[in-house]
Amino acid sequence: MTEKYIFSNGRFMRKDNTILFIDHEGNKKSLPIEQIECLHIFGEVDFNSKFFSLMGQENIFIHMYNYYDYYVGSFVPRKKQLSGYVDVQQAMHYSDYKKRMYLAKMFVEGAIHHILRNLKRKKGLTEATIHYIEKERSGINHVEKVDELTGIEGRIRRAYYQAFNKMISDSYFHFSKRERRPPTDPLNALISFGNSRMYTTVLTEVYQTTLNPTISYLHQPTSKRYSLCLDISEIFKPLIVDTVIFSLINNRMLNEKHFDWMESYCYLNTQGKQIFLAEYQKKLKSTIKHRQLKRKVSYKNLIKLEAYKIIKHVIYDEIYKPLKAWW
Repeated sequence: MTEKYIFSNGRFMRKDNTILFIDHEGNKKSLPIEQIECLHIFGEVDFNSKFFSLMGQENIFIHMYNYYDYYVGSFVPRKKQLSGYVDVQQAMHYSDYKKRMYLAKMFVEGAIHHILRNLKRKKGLTEATIHYIEKERSGINHVEKVDELTGIEGRIRRAYYQAFNKMISDSYFHFSKRERRPPTDPLNALISFGNSRMYTTVLTEVYQTTLNPTISYLHQPTSKRYSLCLDISEIFKPLIVDTVIFSLINNRMLNEKHFDWMESYCYLNTQGKQIFLAEYQKKLKSTIKHRQLKRKVSYKNLIKLEAYKIIKHVIYDEIYKPLKAWW
């Protein structure tokens, strides 16, 4: 199973039991449905109800992004893995503040571990940042409110991002500060693009379990997002997205020709997106030897395993401990 990316404008239609994409120039491309797990739509694309019916039947996700690469929404197939009991237990762990705080702290702990892991690869240049983050980290056990916890997490990420200039070798990607909407330089554009992909990857994996992706602990649940996916993404952004960014820059795979500008807004052009996504998929497919399972597991499967660990925690089967890369 693979993920397909559509950058052209055009139209999707159902053809028998497969799908056909017709681009704006009339070129037709048949996509073998049995090989597709997700479609990512970056162009302006038309659909019809027969197409969505087939996507739901085949359990294929569709994630859509606007012209500026912002994630705008998803078509999510009807959930096949349901558990009222897990829903109730998730809600109870949210409504019980101590239980919520425990999970929120674990998500932050997992994120900090991977942030420090990245920094320690350039320890000679980032030692001051490491000491600052470790000092901030020591305060986590003493906070009693989620907003205090997110305050610590926010200060740690600001310090981490400020250290990016010491971890990359190309001055074109010089970093001043994190700016999301809109990104104002190439590095911010890469981070925003990668983080949106991380969110959709987590959503796809979580949706294949009995977890309810709308009940979250670190991020406040809302009616407009799958906020549990934001919680879990915190653990994996420095482990996957940031390491992909460092690899692309330090190996000279991206440069100024891969970015476009609109006034003060910077974003990846189609060629830049294709290069990023190829490296991102390569990372997701790469494997490590899992210490508990005693077998090779892909980075993508680590995300689903994290979801199963949360399920075990909320049903009181096993205390949740976040992934902390040991390799």
